[in-house]
Amino acid sequence: MIKHVFLTGPPGVGKTTLLQKACEALLSSGVAAEGFYTEEVRESGRRVGFDVVTLDGKRGHLSRVRGSAGASRGRREHVVGQYVVDLSSFESLALPLFKNVVPAGGDRGKVFVIDEIGKMELFSQSFVRAVRQALDSCSILGSIPLPKDKPLGLVEEVRARGDVKVFTVSKENRDVILQDIVSAVRDSLKQTA
Repeated sequence: MIKHVFLTGPPGVGKTTLLQKACEALLSSGVAAEGFYTEEVRESGRRVGFDVVTLDGKRGHLSRVRGSAGASRGRREHVVGQYVVDLSSFESLALPLFKNVVPAGGDRGKVFVIDEIGKMELFSQSFVRAVRQALDSCSILGSIPLPKDKPLGLVEEVRARGDVKVFTVSKENRDVILQDIVSAVRDSLKQTA
């Protein structure tokens, strides 16, 4: 029984865009959604970081290029490549959303959106705990990175679950799999009923 739908694929292939389009299609058909997605932040055409954006439009820093104006300068820096993760900003925006997660058998027409469960987000142990609880209590539409040399624990847990369907997004299929994703989410909502 599929309860959750996740997208995976290489960076920049369009996972977030596809997830946003799926949300729009679900919302327009009467499915309630709550959660967040990540969005690139660019200055003068150059990527300088990522923001976390809630589905209702609130925005906060997830990361910035080291040394840029928005980079976190806390006691302990969490770094992924050239990006410094702003853990307090991410947690203050994302974690409260999990309080609205509806237990299975509650609001059956609601999907929780998590874009993404990635290396930056996984620095937050509170986020890890919240995702694990959500996986056991509601229907999720989310994204995860492709497997790498060093596996990410929670990502591999998600991938291995029997109640998860993973769509691999590629440049070749990203324009044609939207309806399959939307149908899988609708089916998952029926399964949790």
